[in-house]
Amino acid sequence: MNSKIIFVLALVAVAAADKRPSTSYGPPQAQRRSFNSFESDESSEPARYTFEFDVEDDSTGASFEHQEARDVDNTQGSYTVQLPDGRRQTVKYYVNGDSGYVAEVTYEGEARYPDSDESREYSAPRPSYSAPRAPRPTYGVPQ
Repeated sequence: MNSKIIFVLALVAVAAADKRPSTSYGPPQAQRRSFNSFESDESSEPARYTFEFDVEDDSTGASFEHQEARDVDNTQGSYTVQLPDGRRQTVKYYVNGDSGYVAEVTYEGEARYPDSDESREYSAPRPSYSAPRAPRPTYGVPQ
């Protein structure tokens, strides 16, 4: 008898679940295209562009430059960065088809480290100790 009740309840649950409204959530529907009418989402135009920018910040001393030109598979450009040690790093690069990224890196100036003093010798830090402070008892006037 119990198995019949469980069976009927399971049947009712399946029937109730089948009647729920469907939501719009779910995996995206596949778009069927024929092989003869394939449309690419990518542009059919070959890549061609040129850009250039300079950044000079007097308050921080930051200096950046970048220029690049691309014509289909051939790309060439350069960028310059003011390094924290005072040197300017310049990278000139090109990409010619499948040759990969080829870069030439040069530096201008000499590295300076203002915090270092070569005449100063190393000495181990001295430990410092102090006695723990105990709270002083306070006494008030008896009432």
